[in-house]
Amino acid sequence: MFTERTPRVAAARQLTRRAGRDRDRRFLAEGAQAVREALAWADAGHGRVHELFATAIAAQRNAELLDRAVDQGIAVSEVTDKAADGLSETVSPQGLVAVCDLVDQPLADALKAAPLLVAVLVGVSDPGNAGTVLRVADAAGADAVLLAGDTVDPHNGKCVRASTGSLFHLPVARSRDTNAVFAACRAAGLRLVAADGYAEQNLDQAERAGELTAPTAWVFGSEAHGLPDDVLAATDTALRVPIHGQAESLNLATAAAICLYTSARVQRSA
Repeated sequence: MFTERTPRVAAARQLTRRAGRDRDRRFLAEGAQAVREALAWADAGHGRVHELFATAIAAQRNAELLDRAVDQGIAVSEVTDKAADGLSETVSPQGLVAVCDLVDQPLADALKAAPLLVAVLVGVSDPGNAGTVLRVADAAGADAVLLAGDTVDPHNGKCVRASTGSLFHLPVARSRDTNAVFAACRAAGLRLVAADGYAEQNLDQAERAGELTAPTAWVFGSEAHGLPDDVLAATDTALRVPIHGQAESLNLATAAAICLYTSARVQRSA
Protein backbone atom coordinates (compact mmCIF):
# COMPACT_ATOMS: atom_id res chain seq x y z
CA MET A 1 0.00 0.00 0.00
CA PHE A 2 1.32 3.42 -0.97
CA THR A 3 1.82 6.09 1.69
CA GLU A 4 2.25 9.85 1.41
CA ARG A 5 6.02 9.24 1.17
CA THR A 6 5.82 6.87 -1.79
CA PRO A 7 7.53 8.65 -4.72
CA ARG A 8 4.57 8.25 -7.09
CA VAL A 9 2.19 9.71 -4.52
CA ALA A 10 4.61 12.54 -3.74
CA ALA A 11 4.90 13.30 -7.47
CA ALA A 12 1.12 13.31 -7.86
CA ARG A 13 0.79 15.65 -4.87
CA GLN A 14 2.76 18.25 -6.84
CA LEU A 15 -0.18 18.38 -9.26
CA THR A 16 -2.34 20.13 -6.66
CA ARG A 17 -0.35 23.26 -7.59
CA ARG A 18 -0.48 25.01 -10.94
CA ALA A 19 3.30 25.05 -11.33
CA GLY A 20 3.37 21.27 -10.97
CA ARG A 21 0.53 20.80 -13.45
CA ASP A 22 2.13 23.07 -16.04
CA ARG A 23 5.50 21.38 -15.61
CA ASP A 24 4.25 17.79 -15.89
CA ARG A 25 1.27 18.50 -18.19
CA ARG A 26 -0.90 16.44 -15.87
CA PHE A 27 -3.66 17.10 -13.34
CA LEU A 28 -5.76 15.28 -10.74
CA ALA A 29 -9.40 14.31 -11.15
CA GLU A 30 -10.96 13.40 -7.82
CA GLY A 31 -14.14 11.47 -7.08
CA ALA A 32 -16.18 8.79 -8.81
CA GLN A 33 -17.90 11.10 -11.32
CA ALA A 34 -14.68 12.77 -12.45
CA VAL A 35 -12.84 9.45 -12.66
CA ARG A 36 -15.67 7.87 -14.64
CA GLU A 37 -15.59 10.69 -17.20
CA ALA A 38 -11.78 10.63 -17.31
CA LEU A 39 -11.80 6.92 -18.13
CA ALA A 40 -14.35 7.45 -20.91
CA TRP A 41 -12.30 10.38 -22.24
CA ALA A 42 -9.16 8.24 -22.30
CA ASP A 43 -10.96 5.26 -23.81
CA ALA A 44 -12.14 7.53 -26.65
CA GLY A 45 -8.52 8.42 -27.39
CA HIS A 46 -8.69 12.06 -26.30
CA GLY A 47 -5.94 11.79 -23.69
CA ARG A 48 -4.36 9.50 -21.17
CA VAL A 49 -5.11 8.54 -17.60
CA HIS A 50 -1.74 7.57 -16.15
CA GLU A 51 -2.70 6.13 -12.78
CA LEU A 52 -5.57 5.69 -10.37
CA PHE A 53 -5.12 6.01 -6.61
CA ALA A 54 -7.76 4.60 -4.26
CA THR A 55 -8.12 3.99 -0.56
CA ALA A 56 -9.38 0.58 0.56
CA ILE A 57 -12.88 1.95 1.22
CA ALA A 58 -13.00 3.85 -2.09
CA ALA A 59 -11.84 0.73 -3.92
CA GLN A 60 -14.72 -1.25 -2.43
CA ARG A 61 -17.26 1.44 -3.29
CA ASN A 62 -15.99 1.88 -6.84
CA ALA A 63 -14.94 -1.63 -7.83
CA GLU A 64 -16.47 -1.22 -11.30
CA LEU A 65 -14.36 1.87 -12.02
CA LEU A 66 -11.19 0.16 -10.85
CA ASP A 67 -11.98 -2.84 -13.05
CA ARG A 68 -12.51 -0.52 -16.01
CA ALA A 69 -9.18 1.16 -15.34
CA VAL A 70 -7.39 -2.19 -15.22
CA ASP A 71 -9.09 -3.25 -18.47
CA GLN A 72 -7.76 -0.05 -20.06
CA GLY A 73 -4.24 -0.85 -18.91
CA ILE A 74 -4.15 1.88 -16.27
CA ALA A 75 -2.18 1.29 -13.09
CA VAL A 76 -4.38 1.14 -9.99
CA SER A 77 -2.63 1.74 -6.67
CA GLU A 78 -4.06 1.42 -3.18
CA VAL A 79 -3.12 4.30 -0.89
CA THR A 80 -3.52 5.11 2.77
CA ASP A 81 -6.14 7.59 3.90
CA LYS A 82 -3.37 10.08 4.72
CA ALA A 83 -1.90 9.73 1.23
CA ALA A 84 -5.34 10.29 -0.31
CA ASP A 85 -5.83 13.36 1.87
CA GLY A 86 -2.63 14.83 0.42
CA LEU A 87 -3.98 14.41 -3.12
CA SER A 88 -7.25 16.14 -2.32
CA GLU A 89 -8.15 19.80 -2.07
CA THR A 90 -11.46 19.14 -0.32
CA VAL A 91 -12.47 19.06 3.33
CA SER A 92 -13.90 15.55 2.86
CA PRO A 93 -11.62 13.64 0.44
CA GLN A 94 -13.32 10.92 -1.61
CA GLY A 95 -10.29 8.64 -1.65
CA LEU A 96 -10.35 8.15 -5.44
CA VAL A 97 -8.02 10.19 -7.66
CA ALA A 98 -6.93 9.83 -11.30
CA VAL A 99 -3.75 11.31 -12.74
CA CYS A 100 -4.68 12.63 -16.20
CA ASP A 101 -3.13 14.46 -19.11
CA LEU A 102 -4.16 18.11 -19.29
CA VAL A 103 -7.28 18.50 -21.40
CA ASP A 104 -6.58 21.89 -23.01
CA GLN A 105 -5.66 22.10 -26.65
CA PRO A 106 -4.54 24.78 -29.15
CA LEU A 107 -7.15 27.40 -30.04
CA ALA A 108 -7.27 26.33 -33.67
CA ASP A 109 -7.96 22.72 -32.69
CA ALA A 110 -10.70 23.66 -30.22
CA LEU A 111 -12.49 25.67 -32.92
CA LYS A 112 -11.85 23.51 -35.97
CA ALA A 113 -15.26 21.83 -36.17
CA ALA A 114 -17.30 24.81 -37.45
CA PRO A 115 -18.58 25.83 -33.99
CA LEU A 116 -21.99 27.40 -33.53
CA LEU A 117 -21.77 28.24 -29.83
CA VAL A 118 -18.70 28.94 -27.72
CA ALA A 119 -18.16 30.32 -24.21
CA VAL A 120 -15.18 32.62 -23.63
CA LEU A 121 -14.09 33.41 -20.06
CA VAL A 122 -11.96 36.54 -19.69
CA GLY A 123 -10.22 37.26 -16.40
CA VAL A 124 -12.35 34.84 -14.37
CA SER A 125 -10.36 34.04 -11.25
CA ASP A 126 -12.81 31.97 -9.20
CA PRO A 127 -12.36 28.26 -10.02
CA GLY A 128 -15.85 27.36 -8.83
CA ASN A 129 -17.38 29.87 -11.25
CA ALA A 130 -15.19 28.69 -14.12
CA GLY A 131 -16.04 25.05 -13.47
CA THR A 132 -19.76 25.80 -13.28
CA VAL A 133 -19.64 27.67 -16.59
CA LEU A 134 -17.89 24.64 -18.12
CA ARG A 135 -20.74 22.50 -16.86
CA VAL A 136 -23.36 24.93 -18.18
CA ALA A 137 -21.65 25.18 -21.57
CA ASP A 138 -21.57 21.40 -21.83
CA ALA A 139 -25.25 21.13 -20.88
CA ALA A 140 -26.24 23.81 -23.41
CA GLY A 141 -24.44 21.94 -26.18
CA ALA A 142 -21.67 24.50 -26.67
CA ASP A 143 -18.86 23.47 -28.97
CA ALA A 144 -15.94 24.75 -26.87
CA VAL A 145 -14.91 26.76 -23.84
CA LEU A 146 -12.03 29.22 -24.19
CA LEU A 147 -10.16 30.83 -21.29
CA ALA A 148 -8.56 34.16 -22.13
CA GLY A 149 -6.25 36.54 -20.32
CA ASP A 150 -5.51 36.06 -16.63
CA THR A 151 -8.13 33.37 -16.08
CA VAL A 152 -8.02 30.48 -13.61
CA ASP A 153 -6.46 27.18 -14.62
CA PRO A 154 -9.31 24.86 -15.69
CA HIS A 155 -7.38 21.96 -14.15
CA ASN A 156 -7.56 23.54 -10.69
CA GLY A 157 -9.08 21.01 -8.29
CA LYS A 158 -12.07 23.17 -7.41
CA CYS A 159 -12.72 23.92 -11.08
CA VAL A 160 -12.55 20.23 -11.98
CA ARG A 161 -15.04 19.37 -9.22
CA ALA A 162 -17.42 22.19 -10.18
CA SER A 163 -17.45 20.99 -13.79
CA THR A 164 -18.72 17.55 -12.61
CA GLY A 165 -16.97 15.82 -15.48
CA SER A 166 -17.82 18.34 -18.20
CA LEU A 167 -14.15 19.28 -18.45
CA PHE A 168 -13.73 15.98 -20.32
CA HIS A 169 -16.71 16.49 -22.64
CA LEU A 170 -15.94 19.48 -24.85
CA PRO A 171 -12.84 21.18 -26.27
CA VAL A 172 -11.08 23.54 -23.88
CA ALA A 173 -8.36 26.01 -24.87
CA ARG A 174 -6.60 28.79 -22.98
CA SER A 175 -4.40 31.73 -23.91
CA ARG A 176 -3.18 34.75 -21.99
CA ASP A 177 -3.58 36.75 -25.20
CA THR A 178 -7.24 37.79 -25.28
CA ASN A 179 -6.83 39.37 -28.72
CA ALA A 180 -5.55 36.04 -30.06
CA VAL A 181 -8.60 34.28 -28.63
CA PHE A 182 -10.94 36.81 -30.25
CA ALA A 183 -9.09 36.54 -33.55
CA ALA A 184 -9.41 32.75 -33.47
CA CYS A 185 -13.14 33.06 -32.82
CA ARG A 186 -13.60 35.41 -35.74
CA ALA A 187 -11.53 33.15 -37.98
CA ALA A 188 -13.93 30.35 -37.05
CA GLY A 189 -16.88 32.49 -38.16
CA LEU A 190 -18.12 33.39 -34.68
CA ARG A 191 -19.73 36.68 -33.69
CA LEU A 192 -18.35 37.97 -30.40
CA VAL A 193 -21.14 38.90 -27.99
CA ALA A 194 -20.21 40.31 -24.58
CA ALA A 195 -22.42 39.63 -21.58
CA ASP A 196 -22.51 43.02 -19.87
CA GLY A 197 -24.94 44.10 -17.18
CA TYR A 198 -24.74 47.71 -18.37
CA ALA A 199 -25.34 47.08 -22.07
CA GLU A 200 -28.04 49.17 -23.77
CA GLN A 201 -29.64 46.21 -25.53
CA ASN A 202 -30.91 43.17 -23.65
CA LEU A 203 -31.08 39.51 -24.56
CA ASP A 204 -34.80 39.50 -25.29
CA GLN A 205 -34.49 42.43 -27.68
CA ALA A 206 -31.63 40.75 -29.50
CA GLU A 207 -33.64 37.55 -29.86
CA ARG A 208 -36.65 39.40 -31.28
CA ALA A 209 -34.36 41.17 -33.74
CA GLY A 210 -33.01 37.82 -34.96
CA GLU A 211 -29.48 38.58 -33.77
CA LEU A 212 -28.88 35.28 -32.01
CA THR A 213 -29.15 32.91 -34.95
CA ALA A 214 -25.56 33.43 -36.10
CA PRO A 215 -22.66 31.35 -34.74
CA THR A 216 -21.84 33.05 -31.44
CA ALA A 217 -18.99 33.29 -28.97
CA TRP A 218 -20.38 34.58 -25.69
CA VAL A 219 -17.76 36.54 -23.75
CA PHE A 220 -18.05 36.52 -19.96
CA GLY A 221 -15.99 38.49 -17.45
CA SER A 222 -15.30 38.07 -13.76
CA GLU A 223 -18.18 38.26 -11.33
CA ALA A 224 -16.49 41.03 -9.35
CA HIS A 225 -15.35 43.31 -12.18
CA GLY A 226 -17.11 42.25 -15.36
CA LEU A 227 -15.37 42.92 -18.66
CA PRO A 228 -12.80 45.73 -19.02
CA ASP A 229 -13.64 48.55 -21.45
CA ASP A 230 -10.95 47.49 -23.92
CA VAL A 231 -12.35 43.96 -24.04
CA LEU A 232 -15.89 45.24 -24.52
CA ALA A 233 -14.67 47.46 -27.35
CA ALA A 234 -13.12 44.45 -29.06
CA THR A 235 -16.40 42.49 -29.20
CA ASP A 236 -19.06 42.86 -31.88
CA THR A 237 -21.87 43.76 -29.50
CA ALA A 238 -22.83 43.66 -25.84
CA LEU A 239 -26.07 42.36 -24.33
CA ARG A 240 -27.46 42.27 -20.82
CA VAL A 241 -29.77 39.73 -19.25
CA PRO A 242 -33.02 41.56 -18.47
CA ILE A 243 -33.86 41.68 -14.76
CA HIS A 244 -37.57 41.95 -14.18
CA GLY A 245 -37.50 41.93 -10.38
CA GLN A 246 -35.50 43.87 -7.82
CA ALA A 247 -32.28 41.82 -7.82
CA GLU A 248 -29.27 44.01 -8.45
CA SER A 249 -27.53 41.49 -10.70
CA LEU A 250 -26.99 37.83 -11.51
CA ASN A 251 -23.91 35.80 -10.70
CA LEU A 252 -21.62 34.69 -13.48
CA ALA A 253 -22.81 31.10 -13.76
CA THR A 254 -26.50 32.07 -13.81
CA ALA A 255 -25.97 34.75 -16.43
CA ALA A 256 -23.90 32.35 -18.53
CA ALA A 257 -26.62 29.70 -18.32
CA ILE A 258 -29.29 32.14 -19.52
CA CYS A 259 -27.16 33.48 -22.38
CA LEU A 260 -25.92 30.11 -23.61
CA TYR A 261 -29.29 28.40 -23.38
CA THR A 262 -31.02 31.28 -25.15
CA SER A 263 -28.56 31.08 -28.02
CA ALA A 264 -28.81 27.28 -28.12
CA ARG A 265 -32.60 27.42 -28.26
CA VAL A 266 -32.65 30.04 -31.00
CA GLN A 267 -30.02 28.28 -33.09
CA ARG A 268 -31.70 24.90 -32.78
CA SER A 269 -35.09 26.28 -33.78
CA ALA A 270 -33.77 28.29 -36.73
